[in-house]
Amino acid sequence: MYIFPKHLYTDVRIEETFETKLSYKKEVLQEQKVRNNKGAFIRVFDGVRWFYASTTELDTIQAQIDRLASMATPNKAIDSNAIVKQFEVHKDQLLQYTNQSVSDIDITVKKNLLESYLTLIPSETVVHHSSYYVDNKTIKSIFSSKGTAVTFDKQTCGIRINLELAHGDNKDQTSVSKAGIFFDDILNLNDFFNSEFKKDIEFVKNAIPVEPGQYTVLLSPLATGVFTHESFGHKSESDFMVGDETMKAEWAIGKNVGTKILTIIDDGQVRGNGYVPYDDEGTKGKKTYIITEGKLTGRLHSTGTSASLEEDLTGNARAMNFEFEPIVRMTTTYIEKGKRPLADIISEIDKGIFVDNINHGSGMSTFTIAPSRAYMIENGKITKPVRISVITGNVFETLGEVDALSEEFELLSFVGGGCGKMEQWPLPVGFGGPYTRVRKLTVQ
Repeated sequence: MYIFPKHLYTDVRIEETFETKLSYKKEVLQEQKVRNNKGAFIRVFDGVRWFYASTTELDTIQAQIDRLASMATPNKAIDSNAIVKQFEVHKDQLLQYTNQSVSDIDITVKKNLLESYLTLIPSETVVHHSSYYVDNKTIKSIFSSKGTAVTFDKQTCGIRINLELAHGDNKDQTSVSKAGIFFDDILNLNDFFNSEFKKDIEFVKNAIPVEPGQYTVLLSPLATGVFTHESFGHKSESDFMVGDETMKAEWAIGKNVGTKILTIIDDGQVRGNGYVPYDDEGTKGKKTYIITEGKLTGRLHSTGTSASLEEDLTGNARAMNFEFEPIVRMTTTYIEKGKRPLADIISEIDKGIFVDNINHGSGMSTFTIAPSRAYMIENGKITKPVRISVITGNVFETLGEVDALSEEFELLSFVGGGCGKMEQWPLPVGFGGPYTRVRKLTVQ
């Protein structure tokens, strides 16, 4: 398809994207955007330096290859370069969304669906709301001088409703969202939205300030997923330890980093926001066990980091779009489900906190979670709602305090947001897990 220059490594990533965004403030349409975009990212490597270009003019790709090659130094030993040797070679065509494509749904149908959910928002306590419908279908093709020629597609859609609530002096901000792969996945969600709205109203009316202190904390699958992503997922992205011997020693494979019941996985094969059948370097998506039964057993790699650390590829080189180079990023990161019923786990808690929904989370060595909806657990039962500013903990200490994981399990996707790293934000990712009990966390 392309004439690749001799004695250099070259790859081309072509993306064709369809996306819709609808946004409302209350019932008033603010934005209606339907966009089709095509572009390519081209790389040439001479064993010393990478040379990059991106373009929306696909008929200039060969010229871009030739221009980048003219700046590089031909290297007869390029095939023996440690990074080049790491590149996988695949030939595949994996187009799964030709039927039931979100691009085939009329914009009016999408608007009508979102507007139908807005009619469910009760006037009681809700002083303002904003909402979004988003979808994306992307077809990617990756070609390389080693022989890779893969084409695949991915698709997501979702609805998010942000609420501002007030009852007397009590004020809250929260959101309700649901993501899917097909448009049909987000139909007939009246019961879901009604239930969530009711919980939020009852919370703002009845929640009392929590008494600060250390508590046993039970995290919902959503809270579990954000905790896993923020507190440990980023630490598993291996680019932060390349060239850093201290970090390599601290993060040695085989080190005990959590309790024996704890297994954390990153899996690019899971359908949803983090679905990566091939990463943006053409590496096949994989299921990577980052922690296995409490021990550090893996980390996430691009070809560059896998060559530097002499570890296997994991399929985690991802770019936000064709304007950016691939860097090490998570796909769908989660705690593996346990074997215990949720009811049994709750029944063992004399005094604790249940975090049902959250506003946001962040962290590296120390993490914070800001709940939007949380409840006391007293004598083995979930009781009154409590208002919490933040829940914090040291990552390694917290991983060592996980003492129960439910058999109930859920994987989720962000709607209207994603993961940020360097200048690449928001990258779609998946997250989730079981209900997770942590023996001790600081609650404020």
